[in-house]
Amino acid sequence: MNPLTHFKKIRILPLLIALALVAHASPPVARADAVTDWNAIASTTIVANVPPAASALNFAMVQGAVYDAVNAIDRGHQPYLVQPNANPTDSKEAAAATASYRVLIGLFPAQQSILEPIYNSYIEALPDNPPGSKANGVAIGEATAAAMLEARQDDGRFGPPPDLYPEAPGVWRPTPPNFATDPAAWVGNVLPFIVPSAEMLRTDGPNALTSAAYAEDFNEIKELGSLTSTTRTADQTDAAIFWADNGIALFNRVFRTLAASQNLDIVENARLFAMTNLAAADALIGSWNDKYYWQFWRPITAIREADTDGNPATDADPTWWPLFHPTTPVFSGPPLVTPPFPDHPAGHTCATSAIVHTLQNFFGTDKIAFSAFSNRSGTTRSFERFSDANKEVIDARVWGGIHFRTADTQGAVLGKKVAQYLDKHYFQPVQ
Repeated sequence: MNPLTHFKKIRILPLLIALALVAHASPPVARADAVTDWNAIASTTIVANVPPAASALNFAMVQGAVYDAVNAIDRGHQPYLVQPNANPTDSKEAAAATASYRVLIGLFPAQQSILEPIYNSYIEALPDNPPGSKANGVAIGEATAAAMLEARQDDGRFGPPPDLYPEAPGVWRPTPPNFATDPAAWVGNVLPFIVPSAEMLRTDGPNALTSAAYAEDFNEIKELGSLTSTTRTADQTDAAIFWADNGIALFNRVFRTLAASQNLDIVENARLFAMTNLAAADALIGSWNDKYYWQFWRPITAIREADTDGNPATDADPTWWPLFHPTTPVFSGPPLVTPPFPDHPAGHTCATSAIVHTLQNFFGTDKIAFSAFSNRSGTTRSFERFSDANKEVIDARVWGGIHFRTADTQGAVLGKKVAQYLDKHYFQPVQ
């Protein structure tokens, strides 16, 4: 066995079993439940095994199956995929845990040796009241997980990457210092979870290289996003590094925080986690589809090669580096670099906007305060409204020197489209 895998196993197992036991001994309003417990387990598994953009698809599969499992018992809303037969007294906790576990081992068979003892201990600790309710819940979770795994077979995951355009001014190419290629370029060709097609999310596209709007974006990021910027503040630097964390995992931590702070029950949690993660997945599918449609160059390339863009308002600096540079200190994780895929639109703002607008729709308000911790900056940032996070992510990608502002703002529009479509067509209450 890989020593790191063994370490994870012996470290995570007692912790998660203890979490399960404590959760089920606490008062209903204050405790975690199977949705939040298994979201944390899923997050650990997913983040360790796939790139960030691809991770959104796995979160969506897990939480969609969990929602269908819990909703099959509650019957309060329309199902996402299926609605197995259930009794009102069947165990929602067993259904949620089983749905998550079965999707996870379907996605990551090599992780079964780690996840199986966690799952068995979790199920064993659940009450069986009335008798048979736990077994029924397990059967429901198995059914919704199987439906999800079947629905996502041959959905375009892991397919061939898109063809790259010939190198020219304005066209993306791998960037220094590592010149990496996209580890999940296929994401844009995956079948969406919510919207009919990724193409319906097409953005207006980058500014023309010779336009005043392009020069404005160029000169803003050249100054504010520079590794040696004298105008970017310490707080802006912190925000840029903060949002360099895996955005999907970070927001799932936020969802778990909101579940506790807003006293959500297991039914509400199942719906919240499914809505937000399905929206994020489609936003990133749309983003990657759009990225490889436009294939627009990153700021580091644009600034170093500005003498080729035909714009008199831009000046080249062949030595320019963004804040996202290996010498920039981080709390944990790999060194910061420009992400290895095209600029437009910004994937983080696509996903954040989809999540934020879905949170607004779920809670019926924008004004809910929350805090979040980043593994990249090692800091906690607090927000008075959901929309405050959306605005900060737009700015943070400029402050990091990795996205033109137009890529950020158009990404936010794309994400909002996904949230609006979801709100209109999915998760409707049963009349």
